[in-house]
Amino acid sequence: MRRLFVLALVLVVLVGGWLGYGLLVPRSPGGEKLVMLRPGYSTRRIARELKSAGVIRSFDAFVLWHALHRRSSLKAGEYLFTRDANAIEIHRRLTRGDVYQHTVVVPEGFNMFEIAKAIEDAGLGPARDFLEVAMADTQLVSDLAPQATSLEGYLFPNTYRFTRTESMHDMAAEMVRQFRLVAGQIGLSGDIRRTVTLASIIEKETAVAEERPEVASVYENRLASHIPLQADPCVIYAELLKGSYGGALHHDDMHFDSAYNTYRHPDLPPGPIANPGRTALEAALHPAETKFYYFVSDGNGHHRFAASLDEHNHNVAALRRALAQK
Repeated sequence: MRRLFVLALVLVVLVGGWLGYGLLVPRSPGGEKLVMLRPGYSTRRIARELKSAGVIRSFDAFVLWHALHRRSSLKAGEYLFTRDANAIEIHRRLTRGDVYQHTVVVPEGFNMFEIAKAIEDAGLGPARDFLEVAMADTQLVSDLAPQATSLEGYLFPNTYRFTRTESMHDMAAEMVRQFRLVAGQIGLSGDIRRTVTLASIIEKETAVAEERPEVASVYENRLASHIPLQADPCVIYAELLKGSYGGALHHDDMHFDSAYNTYRHPDLPPGPIANPGRTALEAALHPAETKFYYFVSDGNGHHRFAASLDEHNHNVAALRRALAQK
């Protein structure tokens, strides 16, 4: 009887030691380790992935620990491991759903092609997959712009944090949700598509917030007088849609046959050419009251505005002199 007791005690000590080693002794991931645990993975599959990544010491100890804590479910997602941790700490992270989030920065004026690349660069999936959603999921803005042919203009510029378990549709929907939030704050109403289209051109023409109402006034004055807007960013966008943009505009590009070519068509393009931020939207909503019909860069990041062609030509000549002196 004594021998059985001793054997049992030894067995308990061995099992306890094995369990303690598997659960309590920290394991170094050996740098940054990303582990993707997809929805539907069983506990055993999760433990196998963690063990294979070198995050936990013992597959069996982890499975046993979870069996004793079944009230806490393990959350699917991508997890980043960067420091030493034991299996119990890892288990807690998974039950909290402490998943890794990829940062996607969408600056003001980015178009859907640039947003798609930013998503791809963040490791969230191919750019073409996001573009497919941006071109097809127009029901996300059907109440705002019933005739929209894409989500261009409604993917609001912001810093986003997405997980790899979110779909491209989820990401686009979050950007549209942010647009709706800002639109409500600034009182965007009426012909929303027209306002967003104008705002997108304003956004591409100047990065100086205080100039945007004046730029808006130039375009509104031209529209009222049936004068072509002659906005280069619209021509660039036309070529982007066709896949023919080479990185620079040339004189022949101004004859490019597209409804987005504002050199050929004296009206706004059929939709936004980029995704405007708040100040560009506000400028489109509330243009300055001016007699300006022209503007040109002053060579220092701002613009000179003119009410007549003679005045504009004078400003263009001043710009050329300034550039020649640099």
